[in-house]
Amino acid sequence: MNDNFINEFFGIGIQNGKTPENLGMLWRSAQNFGASFIFTIGKRYAKQACDTHNAVKAIPYFHYDTFEAFYENLPKGARLVGVELDDSATDLETFHHPQRCVYLLGAEDHGLTKKAMEKCHSLVKFNTEKSLNVSVAGSIVLYDRSLNKRRS
Repeated sequence: MNDNFINEFFGIGIQNGKTPENLGMLWRSAQNFGASFIFTIGKRYAKQACDTHNAVKAIPYFHYDTFEAFYENLPKGARLVGVELDDSATDLETFHHPQRCVYLLGAEDHGLTKKAMEKCHSLVKFNTEKSLNVSVAGSIVLYDRSLNKRRS
């Protein structure tokens, strides 16, 4: 078995998510694409009909009241990858996903906080004029990761 595969992990979560439906859809995608864990910062997850697989019972779910608490508990050696429509972000099409990383998405209406963006090791964006729905954006990032692209 490939040692890189054994040592690889990733999680995905949302900072200050606005709608519980988007969380439910993202958790379903996270489970389908093999996320190691899911999380929320600010608002907690509530079971949604769109999470038909009940992902929060299938994979570890963490909640942090503040970004600081989340950041202090990042897994050792994990790279924080923010998903944000920002000029400094790398296009997802050319991004090399880290072996060990945590993907962070922002609220549907405000995106990531400035503090979160400053703490991210990398920012990725889509080659679109306007922002995408947060659960769609997270699902696309997870799909892109699954394409066996070279990981740094």
